[in-house]
Amino acid sequence: MMMTSHLRRTLCVARGRLGVGGCLPGGPAARPCSGGGGLSAAYEQGGGEGAGLILRSRSTDVYQNLALEDWIDANVDLRRRSVLLLWRNRPAVVIGRHQNPWSECDLRAMRAAGVPLARRRSGGGTVFHDLGNLNLTFFTCKKKYDRKRNLRVVTDALRTLRPGLDVHATDRYDIILNGHYKISGTASRLGRSSAYHHCTLLFSADRSALSAVLRPTSRGVRSNATPSVPSPVTNLLDHDPTLDWDQLLAALGAQYNSEFGFSAVETVVDPSDESAFPGVGGAAAELQSWDWLFGKTPKFSVDTRLELREEESGVRGSAHLQVEVKGGVMDSCRLGVSSGWLPAGLSGELSALLAGGRFCPEHTAAVAAAMLRSQPAELQGRLRSLCDAVIALM
Repeated sequence: MMMTSHLRRTLCVARGRLGVGGCLPGGPAARPCSGGGGLSAAYEQGGGEGAGLILRSRSTDVYQNLALEDWIDANVDLRRRSVLLLWRNRPAVVIGRHQNPWSECDLRAMRAAGVPLARRRSGGGTVFHDLGNLNLTFFTCKKKYDRKRNLRVVTDALRTLRPGLDVHATDRYDIILNGHYKISGTASRLGRSSAYHHCTLLFSADRSALSAVLRPTSRGVRSNATPSVPSPVTNLLDHDPTLDWDQLLAALGAQYNSEFGFSAVETVVDPSDESAFPGVGGAAAELQSWDWLFGKTPKFSVDTRLELREEESGVRGSAHLQVEVKGGVMDSCRLGVSSGWLPAGLSGELSALLAGGRFCPEHTAAVAAAMLRSQPAELQGRLRSLCDAVIALM
């Protein structure tokens, strides 16, 4: 659907590029947006050119919300209007643009728990999102990009709510509570004329789930991808159980207006609404594609020893796996097994079949299934053990 001229004026769309379940609680001031009309009203309430806009996403889908970020960055003329986007996600792991998911998280545990992986377009480290974590994205023109001021919005809002909270921003643009615990991390993306800075805010996140999924299990990975820097974390609610979401959102909106001299009124938006955000559905689909999630991983290698055990007999063995991965695809693969475990030609055949395929459980499982059908019963248990050990790294 084409954008109406009215909506073009509303969002100050000037660059002509379209961006390749429950919502946050909100006070009575939060107004729903229905298509262009709601955004138009938000524009008028927020003031004229050079004013700010506060948007709150109705969606808790990580791909929809990341696509909305991309849409705003690509379509809104941020020289004329700054935007604060507030959003939450159902449980998800979000990695930075230049990171390696096999080095950052436990992909097997995530698959078992139904926790999706997302790769954002900004840099930075890996984070766990759930409904107890608030995400804030500050959009500005590049000339006005200022992470310190943005974080001051958050710390001043928290101090206004609870003057006793010891919160401050660090030189790494994290926010620390009580001089030790991280409650917010930062990432950003700078374009030719626009910029956005987003940060997390741990309110009541499930820290046990966070620890479980952000524990990488792939051994022997060698990569030049950007590594995350682990830090001790805590929730705001753990230190002040009297805080609530409505208070927090109201304080953040008020402080944003105060810091930048705006008079914006918060507006709820639906990032799946193609009439308001044309092309956003396609952008969300791209963000959840295998080529984006895994194919964009910087090249890496795996060099590790695999412990093997035949289930029926209990006999143990070992293997040495060496893989070069480029664009998420195994460019080369070598499997050497301990003497007597399998015929040498069989492990070589498995290596050859794996090479050229995706470094993922589905490809390896398909190769294993095809090989097992053609092998005698006495070899199947050991071949299955070898294939399972390889899959466990993926």
